[in-house]
Amino acid sequence: MNALLEMKNISKSFSKNRVLEDVNFQVQAGEVHALLGENGAGKSTLIKIMGGIYPCDSGQILIDGELCTFSNAQEAQAKGISIIHQELMLMPHLSIAENIFMGRELHTRAGFLDIREQERRTQELLDDFEMGFSAGTRLDNLTIAQQQMVEIIRAISFQAKIIAMDEPTSSLSERESERLFELIRSLKEKNVGIILISHRLNDIFALSDRVTVLRDGICTGTREIQGTSNDELIRLMVGRDIAQYYAAGQGRKRSETVVMSVRNLSDGRLAKDVSFDLKKGEILGVSGLVGAGRSEMLQCIFGLSKRKSGSVVINGRETVFHTPKDAIEGGLGYVCEDRKKQGLFLKQSVCFNITVNVLESFMKPMRYLSRAENELAESYVKKLAAKVTGISQTTGTLSGGNQQKVLISRWLASTTDILLLDEPTRGVDVATKQDIYQLIGELAVQGISIVFVSSELTELLNVCDRIMVMSNGKTTGTLMRGEFSQEEIMRLATREFRGNG
Repeated sequence: MNALLEMKNISKSFSKNRVLEDVNFQVQAGEVHALLGENGAGKSTLIKIMGGIYPCDSGQILIDGELCTFSNAQEAQAKGISIIHQELMLMPHLSIAENIFMGRELHTRAGFLDIREQERRTQELLDDFEMGFSAGTRLDNLTIAQQQMVEIIRAISFQAKIIAMDEPTSSLSERESERLFELIRSLKEKNVGIILISHRLNDIFALSDRVTVLRDGICTGTREIQGTSNDELIRLMVGRDIAQYYAAGQGRKRSETVVMSVRNLSDGRLAKDVSFDLKKGEILGVSGLVGAGRSEMLQCIFGLSKRKSGSVVINGRETVFHTPKDAIEGGLGYVCEDRKKQGLFLKQSVCFNITVNVLESFMKPMRYLSRAENELAESYVKKLAAKVTGISQTTGTLSGGNQQKVLISRWLASTTDILLLDEPTRGVDVATKQDIYQLIGELAVQGISIVFVSSELTELLNVCDRIMVMSNGKTTGTLMRGEFSQEEIMRLATREFRGNG
């Protein structure tokens, strides 16, 4: 039986840089085939060749056994190929129906735009997949998850037989992700072939039938999902033993000195009653379901939101940070969850983003110590092994993992004593995750205390000294390393949980 899609011996170079070399990849009808690899492994290039965006230097593409060559994306789309990029290609000020038919609008016999027919056909598609909203709804009234589903519906309206999804759950909550999973499963039942690109191994195991791994442009293996494991996939991606993958500061001495004590903290909204102690050089994990108030708790401590009640005592002194500047002067650093919208100056250089918190230290009477600033930035680029062309590179052009390294560097440059990390490994590849775990361990060895919020239980279980669990804005329990288990964490995370997300 012919594969729905077959890519044979695909090679591609840009100038002298070999990006893909003799890659073989196929997708069957009704299959979810995951494509894994570090940033720069060649995943996006392979998908763009399939979608007619790039030509390949050599190799073949077969659709239903028919040899195809594409000179542009429209030709690939005509053969039933659709790509849903991480950055959605939709117009928020238009209705769902207008987005679905954008670029191929329907017209009446008199030549007028046939809005009624567009909405009728769109509504049929929405109802078919039980979307639950009207075709005339403006897109900016939908959540990101719902907009993503509209993008999928748009692909289906083109009669797509093969849909590639690039990091579809990167900005979704757990419940939104599950709704997306339901949609993907319904596409499988309709014999659509799905290519899933994701750094989240949990998604891969939840959805995929097979997985292909790329490393440095070469296919290192294809596995049936039922016959593989996290460890094997990580080994295929990074090309080395993973015994020390989570070795964050192993063997370091544990201090009993409390550097921050939080009692009954509340922002009057999602953080309602949070209490914990943080010890010197400790990695304290924070777990909980989406809506538990984890991010809001960090924001309240750091002065990003107003504290309604409770206390924060740092090194024996009660403190109230009215602004982030107060928190920085108090020795705190904060790596936020959404680095692009809240953390980084994407149009500014790597150097500026690393040194922005300490710019005053380079300002002297009648002169600016630019060489010292550059040396500081370069030292952190080297320390964190960030892949940049130079410290003058625009930060927005970096990969997600390297952007995260730049953001972490900023706080290290501020001589932070306590570091608040909110989902620091979200949206980064496996190798960068390991770099971040190693860095966290090194910082703990140096005596920096870390609060580590994460939705990935596996990393909390392997990286942290203790794990505090939250539910419905409250602390429901704290576990020592010897007490760690996924079952106990989930029990605490669902205790009195009445949130909506």
